[in-house]
Amino acid sequence: MKLILIITFLSFSILLNACNNNGTNGPDNKVTEIKEGVVNQMSAQMFTKLIWDYKTNPKAFTFTGDLPVIIDFYADWCRPCRMVTPIMEEFAKEYNGKIRVFKVNTDAEQELAQLFQIRSIPAVMFIPKTGKPQMSVGALPEESFKKIINDVLLVK
Repeated sequence: MKLILIITFLSFSILLNACNNNGTNGPDNKVTEIKEGVVNQMSAQMFTKLIWDYKTNPKAFTFTGDLPVIIDFYADWCRPCRMVTPIMEEFAKEYNGKIRVFKVNTDAEQELAQLFQIRSIPAVMFIPKTGKPQMSVGALPEESFKKIINDVLLVK
């Protein structure tokens, strides 16, 4: 009986890991190419490679990206999150080459949700090239998001 439980647990763990990968990691465990002009799904591993390696440097946020970033923390079951999705998709196209837009499923990426103390979704993080990230919570109107993009991310 114990052997069956162990085998079931291992099989489930392998399946869960494969599902959480979302195609972001290849067999050599490297982050695959980011698609420009679209919203990219982000994992914790991808976050540490593209945004901030919080495991190596947990005390000070140090942005390692080359473009400002928007990260949409969401869940599939969240109705307001579904209202924000098309806005983020539009921003990914409109600001292509100026910013990158990612989304993080808080159910699948609980480590990232805990890291940023996400208690309410949708939560949208704006990460400028220099300075500290800023967070907005709730399904804001598109104009409010644009103001934040222009004031926080695209500051010259």
